[in-house]
Amino acid sequence: MNKKVLATAILAAFAGAAHAQSSVTLYGLIDAGVTYVNHAGTGGKSLYQYGDGVSQGSRWGLRGSEDLGGGLKAIFLLENGFNSGTGALGQGGALFGRQAYVGLTQDNVGSLTFGRQYSFSTDYLGGAYANGGETVAGNYGYHINDIDQLTSSRINNSVKFTSANFYGLTFGAMYGFSNQAGAFEGSPGSSGSSSAYSFGLNYNNGPFGIGAAYTDIRFPGSAAPSFSTTLANASSVTGATGVAKDLATAGVGAKYSIGPATLWALWTHTNIEQIVGHMTMFNAYEAGAKYAITPALTGSLGYTYMQAKDLTNGHWNQIDASVDYALSKRTDVYLLGVYQDAKGKAANGAALQSQIGVSTSSYLPVSGTDSQLAVRAGIRVKF
Repeated sequence: MNKKVLATAILAAFAGAAHAQSSVTLYGLIDAGVTYVNHAGTGGKSLYQYGDGVSQGSRWGLRGSEDLGGGLKAIFLLENGFNSGTGALGQGGALFGRQAYVGLTQDNVGSLTFGRQYSFSTDYLGGAYANGGETVAGNYGYHINDIDQLTSSRINNSVKFTSANFYGLTFGAMYGFSNQAGAFEGSPGSSGSSSAYSFGLNYNNGPFGIGAAYTDIRFPGSAAPSFSTTLANASSVTGATGVAKDLATAGVGAKYSIGPATLWALWTHTNIEQIVGHMTMFNAYEAGAKYAITPALTGSLGYTYMQAKDLTNGHWNQIDASVDYALSKRTDVYLLGVYQDAKGKAANGAALQSQIGVSTSSYLPVSGTDSQLAVRAGIRVKF
């Protein structure tokens, strides 16, 4: 009997040790609500729509790690994106289109990971210093078509190093392979092959934070899913597959917290180069603030000025305001209002149109006019 008891105790101890050394976590988020927009499409009519993934994209994922000893761990992450209104897969129908990677992480050094991963423009700028990342404005608050890669810049076939935190300083670099021969050249009308690289640097010390990032994507239209290179009807390229040879974007952001208030500002500069030699440039300037009225209630206000040059000469002004109420640590409800005004001419000579935020079937249609107003009530649940 004593031997059986001893054997059982030993097995239990090993089982506990194995459980402590390895972990797999299921997590996710669902964001849903109803949006009113006053100018929708070429007819300029009002639209009421079910809106999914506005504050944050709906998702579920698996995150895991295994302790290999000496501060070294094996890690992986698989993250799926979906539309809560239809159940359809996001990110072009990819099963784990948001993220899919595996790698190693070492204490006091950093992590080396392999797979489909975010660029540092998204990691270091979009989530920390942008109106879309700091508030529930989310995908309505980010810049048109995510032209500067702040929210959905996912690089396929990438190798990524992210440093450990050194007294508030983190940095990293990544490269995404095209996996095709002749990836670096293309002739007029050729689609080329998409590859990318990205660098980032971020510093946080108490109430203050500052970050910078650079991302360069070759033949962005040839990635799967492709990166957008157009802004409403103000096309920076002709729209033909592969005409955009290179999309390069750089940015700097900063924020500061004072008691219950947080202030932030961000600048990005984006160049889109065509094979035929044309270059279109976009500058975006934004600032915002949020204030914790109570521990559960937060109000926020943001402003964005976005400018296009070369084939398109115009600009967009946008204001977003929101209130967010936390029902619990995992569930919140919010009310959001966004107004955008467009000025100038598109490449084809037509008046520039307004288009709020990231343009997909889940978000808002092009306005068809030079202004657009959207009001949304939503709920977000994390698990």
